[in-house]
Amino acid sequence: MTQPADPKDSAAKPSNFLRQIIERDLEQGTYAQRHWAGQPADAQAHAQGPLDPARIRTRFPPEPNGYLHIGHAKSICLNFGLARDYNGVCHMRFDDTNPEKEEQEYVDGILDAVKWLGFSWDTNGTSHLYQASDYFDFMYRAAEYLVEAGLAYVDEQSAEEMRANRGDFGRPGKDSPFRSRSIDENLRRLRDMRDGRLADGAAVLRAKIDMASPNINLRDPALYRIKHAEHHNTGDRWCIYPMYTFAHPIEDALENITHSICTLEFEDQRPFYDWLLDRLAEGGLINKPHPRQYEFARLNLTYVVTSKRKLKQLVDEKHVDGWDDPRMPTIVGLRRRGYTPEAMQLFAERIGVSKANGWVDFSVLEQALRDDLDPKAARAMAVLDPVKLVITNWGALMGGDDVLDTCSAPVHPHDEARGRRSFSFGRVLWIERSDYEDVPPKGYNRLFPGNRVRLKYGHVVECTGAVRDAEGRLLEVHATLVPDTKSGTPGADAVKVKGNITWVGAADGVPAEVRLYDRLFSVPQPGTGERDFLDKLNPANLQVATAYVEPSLAQAAPDTRFQFERHGYFVADRQLHAPGRPVFNRATGMKDSWAK
Repeated sequence: MTQPADPKDSAAKPSNFLRQIIERDLEQGTYAQRHWAGQPADAQAHAQGPLDPARIRTRFPPEPNGYLHIGHAKSICLNFGLARDYNGVCHMRFDDTNPEKEEQEYVDGILDAVKWLGFSWDTNGTSHLYQASDYFDFMYRAAEYLVEAGLAYVDEQSAEEMRANRGDFGRPGKDSPFRSRSIDENLRRLRDMRDGRLADGAAVLRAKIDMASPNINLRDPALYRIKHAEHHNTGDRWCIYPMYTFAHPIEDALENITHSICTLEFEDQRPFYDWLLDRLAEGGLINKPHPRQYEFARLNLTYVVTSKRKLKQLVDEKHVDGWDDPRMPTIVGLRRRGYTPEAMQLFAERIGVSKANGWVDFSVLEQALRDDLDPKAARAMAVLDPVKLVITNWGALMGGDDVLDTCSAPVHPHDEARGRRSFSFGRVLWIERSDYEDVPPKGYNRLFPGNRVRLKYGHVVECTGAVRDAEGRLLEVHATLVPDTKSGTPGADAVKVKGNITWVGAADGVPAEVRLYDRLFSVPQPGTGERDFLDKLNPANLQVATAYVEPSLAQAAPDTRFQFERHGYFVADRQLHAPGRPVFNRATGMKDSWAK
């Protein structure tokens, strides 16, 4: 959870332009004299409070209209991480200004995702969980102030007229015929909007800035629109709702945010952000100095899409099995896939922060997971495409076909304190189908007639052949046991072999469903250019195997992660896995199988 840290700890973190800005502001004392009322408030209330104890304030402000994805995870780690590293506070805020698209389900999912990633909005016993809709009264007060100051007006043009009169990059806009209304008339019409006397779309409140500005976002942007819709928090109290570009800077100001960190698509909105807060500060409505907005490049990750519209289409058209499908780049999907909070934080730290857009290869995310799980994940053996290996001389050597030999291996090869796991070696074992060839290709060191291999943690066997059906499908592999070769016994190394393969005993192996997830798309940048992103779905993004796993996995709890030796990292599915019905998801392979 986010806790105050020693500022010197930040020196160990890789520097970036945001850290440099924060350190400069701290050195210069830019926000050192601001007061804090103990909760979001206007300038007058803040002035009555003590000096703000937070050295900086950041915020994570999602709109609760969908599930968070890997790009949001980067923003969460960035905002909460900066607050942690500089003895600050990060606010968890819902930008819930669009009543028709927001649901409590998404609110709950977002809070759960932030907690799962390891962060908290509670600091020193104070919760900093906020929602924009709690500020609707102040936002409307700010709107009336702008009208009374001659800085806003009610425009009753149609949407088409406003669009046409706005101009474009090569043509200045035209003043609305309603722009010259008196302050009293604008105030009356704004109150008509508020009181429900006008229909949806009949009018908007606009800032009065400059219709000839080269920045189109300053051409009298809309501040309020009419929408007779029930809000999940405020019910039907309001029938006008603030535009995001109006609400967002006000939210920042009321919450005493110091560094408002956004993605690059908001860079063109920064002049309006500053214009609005400058005007409200001049009117004494908000604290000074007001927040400043800084932009960084959003995460573009190969082989996935992060557009909410496209993710919803994948779900609605059942290309995936819901928002938490392990193929999805949503946080709930990645969690179910087997990703850890630590791996996500490591990934965010490794990709860093910059002002330049670019693509991050999916392999960087996978490697972060491997690096996190390698020292932590218990080891286990699993056979994903099983075929029987029959030891034909087992009974003669061991005193009976039903005799079992107990073998063992460390739970983790680099941590003896975690103990050992045991499994039975007998006459019949399960091995991977790919571990046998009638005629071996060059460099093949596994089972083929006449070759010897070690069954890992067990014995050396010599292959004598195989049984196939009429269609040539492999049914059984046959071998003989080489005596006195059990791993860990004297003389075991006297017989030298090149091959070493994993196996599961038929006597105590546990049948399991193993879901082999792969990248959802077959091209690095799906949906770019003219092509339909659905045309590039990877047909092999999920294969379901009926496998056998060693007995130590029989009682694995959901969400427990393992390294299946030689195959990669797997997790017991948090929804499907149950006693008597084990289900494991592949999180990532042992190495990047997509590397060229």
